[in-house]
Amino acid sequence: MQGDNTELLGEVAGYYAARLAEHGDTPRGVDWNGAESQHLRFAQLSRIIAGDAPFSINDLGCGYGALNDYLRGVFPAFDFAGYDIAASMIDTARQRAGERADTRFVVASEPDRVADYGIASGIFNVRLGRGDEEWLAYVKATLDVLDRTSRLGFAFNCLTSYSDAEKMRDTLYYADPCLLFDMCKRRYARNVALLHDYELYEFTILVRKS
Repeated sequence: MQGDNTELLGEVAGYYAARLAEHGDTPRGVDWNGAESQHLRFAQLSRIIAGDAPFSINDLGCGYGALNDYLRGVFPAFDFAGYDIAASMIDTARQRAGERADTRFVVASEPDRVADYGIASGIFNVRLGRGDEEWLAYVKATLDVLDRTSRLGFAFNCLTSYSDAEKMRDTLYYADPCLLFDMCKRRYARNVALLHDYELYEFTILVRKS
């Protein structure tokens, strides 16, 4: 994925590095509105995790490590690896997490291991000046990465094309939930869930592998 999207990823990394510099390690620092919506979002994504047994998880586009913080308050034991293309995000995430044997953060565009689960939150939202066709190709390539690097399943979210037209921004990508649901069913697994019933202008897809 990196080889085909180096310029695109560089633009996105620069965008988020600027947000972090302006807002610090807060939801605004990763372009979210606030902590309440961020936790609601994480609650949907973490539904991919089955039971209370220890597990491993990759967070692709981890930002400053907020998902790790959330999961630590919900699940008793897991091994976490976060990946982000913005070096300043990874530096901040490492400082926040401290030294833990079960937590690491890596500057990378894709995971360097196969984990039980993969999660991608918000990484498909900011397309800057890219067109729909190019950005959808990037989304599909990234989902292939999530599939390849997860054993039990993966989850991701997107802004929804069902958003109010007057609130849409040209720099953001609003995905067709039906299109991505169909693709995930046909390409990755039989057990796929589309969550579009929570109070945000987005949707979450869970892909559970047999």
